[in-house]
Amino acid sequence: MRHMSVISRRVAAAAVSVVLVGGAAACGPEKSGGDAAGGVTDGAPRKGGTLTVLNRAPQKQFDPARLYTSGGGNIPSLVYRTLTTRNRENGAEGTKVVPDLATDTGTPSDDAKTWTYKLKDGLRYEDGSPITAADIKYGVERSFAAELSGGAPYLRDWLIGGDTYQGPYKEKKGLDSIETPDEKTLVFKLRKSVGDFPYFATSTQFAPVPKAKDTGARYAEHPVSSGPYKVVKNVRDGEELTLERNPHWSQETDKERHAYPDRIEVRSGLSPSVINQRLSTGSGADAAAVTTDTNLGPAELAQVTGDRKLAGRVGTGHFGYTNYLAFNPKAKPFDDPKVRQAISYAINRTSVVNAAGGSSLAEPATTFLPGGKSFGHTPYDHFPAGAKGDADKARELLKQAGHEDGLEITLTHSTAQNFETSPEIATAIQAALKDAGIKVKLEGLEDNDYEEKVHSVDKQPGLFLAHWGADWPSGGPFLAPVFDGRQIVKDGYNFNASRLDDTGVNDEIDAINKITDHEEAARRWGALDRRIGEQALTVPLFHPVYKRLFGKDVKNVVISDWTGVLDVSQVAVK
Repeated sequence: MRHMSVISRRVAAAAVSVVLVGGAAACGPEKSGGDAAGGVTDGAPRKGGTLTVLNRAPQKQFDPARLYTSGGGNIPSLVYRTLTTRNRENGAEGTKVVPDLATDTGTPSDDAKTWTYKLKDGLRYEDGSPITAADIKYGVERSFAAELSGGAPYLRDWLIGGDTYQGPYKEKKGLDSIETPDEKTLVFKLRKSVGDFPYFATSTQFAPVPKAKDTGARYAEHPVSSGPYKVVKNVRDGEELTLERNPHWSQETDKERHAYPDRIEVRSGLSPSVINQRLSTGSGADAAAVTTDTNLGPAELAQVTGDRKLAGRVGTGHFGYTNYLAFNPKAKPFDDPKVRQAISYAINRTSVVNAAGGSSLAEPATTFLPGGKSFGHTPYDHFPAGAKGDADKARELLKQAGHEDGLEITLTHSTAQNFETSPEIATAIQAALKDAGIKVKLEGLEDNDYEEKVHSVDKQPGLFLAHWGADWPSGGPFLAPVFDGRQIVKDGYNFNASRLDDTGVNDEIDAINKITDHEEAARRWGALDRRIGEQALTVPLFHPVYKRLFGKDVKNVVISDWTGVLDVSQVAVK
């Protein structure tokens, strides 16, 4: 799941059609696993039955090389096992990384520039053939092929030789930086220290692919399963997916996935209103249905809240995601820190939260890092203005900046109705800033034009609405793409809108990346967030909350702070 990279962050933005709509994993759930905490009301979950998944967006990408979803995604992780995986537990426990195909989360050496993995015994594909280290190496190498683009780009930057490698179809030799000394050992050689490597090893790029059965761009039609389910039908680029049990999957080697249903039917291309109506009514197969990408909106939530039975079927989740105002300090008047501080003081977070759907769907933010220990969240509010803003303080700062008669600025936003970068949020900010003597002209752009403009160094506006989602639950993928000066992209999608290129910040990012103790690294990320926050390069606005209905016959609801949504690998049906 940068606003994840064009895709991952967009995953986060559209609420990650595949992982989350509205978003995808942070902040700690109101009740672990949502209002239906744990989800089992009539005994232990049982095997059998058919689970139906009703989604808005089709699973267009199902090739493991092309997927860009946090932790391997939701539906994909039923088919693809990876070296590591997310801990399938409610709330904060679910932000931990645990072994999957590997015996542990990896052994680092050379300042976390080398990572070694050993595979478990007894691992098999759907046809009964053994899974080997060479298959995982080949799976990683496939992700470099231009024909299979779309996956997370980190390995191009991290692996020695990855920046020029073109994949196994053009370079038969493969990557020397991935060693397989025997059938059960993999060694990854990196150009830089990456203490978070075990988190990224949850991505489907680390799923095994048997070279002899690789059909290139058609592989997604019938991938060779290493997980509890195999694909028996993939129609219209993932609009209809049917999964059935993989007879050679073993719970002995997979402690994370439970695979209770016998069959899983995914139906996409539905409108949010239809999905929520079908889930609430629960007729026929819809009684045992869930959604992995459609939230309840403000109006629907109000309706559901008034029905006690329906309210008990709402899962509540939090994902590492922050909605914020972004400044371009290269554009006047935002080159003046006092102007940026004035705007920070003027923001009325109560009205912004209301515009985002209310306190049930959004939590006010004063830090860039989202809530949650795994991110290193460290509470701070460098420009304390209370819940409704401090217009007087903002006016005082504007006067100090030479704008005693007020200020006129433009705020760029998207016209997409997403309750994040949309007109409702922009209008709430416009009203708050008006009280502080700042006249705001709104520039609303169609979503594609908005994305292109705000992420272009040449076209970037001075002030715009932005959002950022986590590729995994750590401070690194949150702070580095947005504030590391070496990640400023001049001829492509740029996410460092502030153009911050501070040697001290860059060096601290490098130092933290050498740390393999995740708790220690989290503390350092939190301290760095606090330090960067003093410069008023962004104005954090709110963290979203995800509310999703599930069918009346759905049991064992688990929602972690890694994904923020119901985990289909845990679900049982009546």
